[in-house]
Amino acid sequence: MGPIPVAIPALSNFGLTHLGTTGHAMADPPQPESAAMPIDATSPYDDSNIFARILRGEIPCSKVYEDEQALAFHDINPQAPTHILVIPKGAYVSWDDFSERASETEIAGFVRAIGRIARDQGLVAPGYRLLANVGQNSGQEVPHLHVHIFGGRGLGPMLAR
Repeated sequence: MGPIPVAIPALSNFGLTHLGTTGHAMADPPQPESAAMPIDATSPYDDSNIFARILRGEIPCSKVYEDEQALAFHDINPQAPTHILVIPKGAYVSWDDFSERASETEIAGFVRAIGRIARDQGLVAPGYRLLANVGQNSGQEVPHLHVHIFGGRGLGPMLAR
């Protein structure tokens, strides 16, 4: 069942226009991939990006997990039965930025959070995929590091052929 279109004027200030099936506010339906604007992973961090706004509590999310280093929530446009986004709480544009500037504590905490979420979701035995896009050629669209956890079915080849 898809999103339930409901006009919510107060949420439109955040680019959110309807409620999902869980009652959480959701952004407009995604545009075709050709409309996506990949970001430059070498650009400075932009604290107005959607994940920074979620971290500040300005935009709601369907939270799966949270600790000192990471926040995880369901993707609003899932590409698999289980599709969770995991973001570090620090201001990092990409995996490259994170691996260069994050503290050992942040890196270890983030990686351990991803593993814990996969275990908590029952994804280890059947298998799952992690994906972190970095920059323009990968199609990274949000300038905040995020790792996708996909699972719940066979996922096919790693790259489109």
